[in-house]
Amino acid sequence: MLDPTLICELDTVPRYDRFATVDEVHESLTRLAAAHPGTATLRRIGTSRLGEPMLCLTVGDGPNHAIVAAGPHPNEAIGGLTAVHLASRLCADRDLRGPYTWHIVGCLDPDGTRLNEGWFAGPFTKAHYGRHFYRPAGDEQVEWTFPFSYKRAYFDRVMPETLALMRLIDEARPTFMTTLHNSELGGVFYYLSRPEPALQAVLTALPGRYVLPLHAGEPEHPSITRLAEAVFLNLRMEDVYDYTEALGQDPTPLITGAASDSYAARYGTLCMIAELPYWIDPAADDTTPTADVYADLVRAQAADLRSTHAVLDGALSNVVRDAVSGSPFLRASRHFIPLLAEMAAVREQRADALENNRQATVAELSSRRGLVHSYRLRFGGMLLRALEGEVAIGNGTPAIRRHLSALSKTYDEWCADAEAGTPSRTIPIGDLVAVQYGAVLAGASHAVG
Repeated sequence: MLDPTLICELDTVPRYDRFATVDEVHESLTRLAAAHPGTATLRRIGTSRLGEPMLCLTVGDGPNHAIVAAGPHPNEAIGGLTAVHLASRLCADRDLRGPYTWHIVGCLDPDGTRLNEGWFAGPFTKAHYGRHFYRPAGDEQVEWTFPFSYKRAYFDRVMPETLALMRLIDEARPTFMTTLHNSELGGVFYYLSRPEPALQAVLTALPGRYVLPLHAGEPEHPSITRLAEAVFLNLRMEDVYDYTEALGQDPTPLITGAASDSYAARYGTLCMIAELPYWIDPAADDTTPTADVYADLVRAQAADLRSTHAVLDGALSNVVRDAVSGSPFLRASRHFIPLLAEMAAVREQRADALENNRQATVAELSSRRGLVHSYRLRFGGMLLRALEGEVAIGNGTPAIRRHLSALSKTYDEWCADAEAGTPSRTIPIGDLVAVQYGAVLAGASHAVG
């Protein structure tokens, strides 16, 4: 049951027909600061690697501090609109600010976000999204480059963008914090840094108002602890390390740094992430048993990941000597494509566990297919962009042109398979913003409740 006050706030979210660019988010925050000089202050908290200002709007003067940061991963575009709407409502409504000083960061990765803006205005198909997709290599992701030291893993190559968020966390010592992530296909799910039963009930009720299913398929990693339906404890790199090591695999290729919630834990911060998909999978919340054995499902996913790796690695390994640009697309391809083989190996080991000798659910079967489609379109799309970039600067060697042509044909087949293989519906952008906005307000309220 949702509180009537929260329902009223959800109704303030407008309809949107596109996602906001970096410039649009920053312009909106700038206008709010100018329009509310006694309430809001805009400041620069850092600079991206390409020289982009990182802007933060501070609203209110309460004794508790909340950090809301959009764009932790540049392909996750819902948060830019959520941040602007939250900022506008906080500027307009003193009561909504509550006992908080709010710090709203418009975009944590402006450089990477600009490389995704080609799909922000649609059409909102998986193929168009994948063809204009960018996600940085692991050691270039703001959310996963916080300092980390555990067993044989060590990371201290903190990026300027990550350092900016670290400084803000240390300055604010937040009671509540959220980085505005989102997923791609399936149902809605959440992460919390600690169990909060009352908050969990609100979070799981929110999507139903927009007829969005909760995610009942597989978690993003097997080591993740489930707190309630579609609510999980935040992913910890220590747990990923231990889980992978227990399977007899080397964990170090899978790990870069820690996440922002791990860094904020020193201040007792309640951290929350609301993961919303762009597309609904109608089977996302279907826990009906199937005739398939879960262990066989895991093995089939491993086989699909291996075949995807073979295609992409075959192209990458045959052009890498010719490539000269060092583009972000090429760096990301060099990072993610080898990881496909690592993920396949983990799943092959995991399939033999006794607890996996059970019936798989409809949701698990569908999410297994959805993950493979996602990886093909993501990483295939980035490799195509890398090869096209080489041609665009005049480096169209025979090998680059040959593999660009061959991969383009395979990619078209993957796109058709993704569109047909997992039935889906594009979610209205306003509904996505409303659920994420409601989750932020609920999380902040429970953090001081």
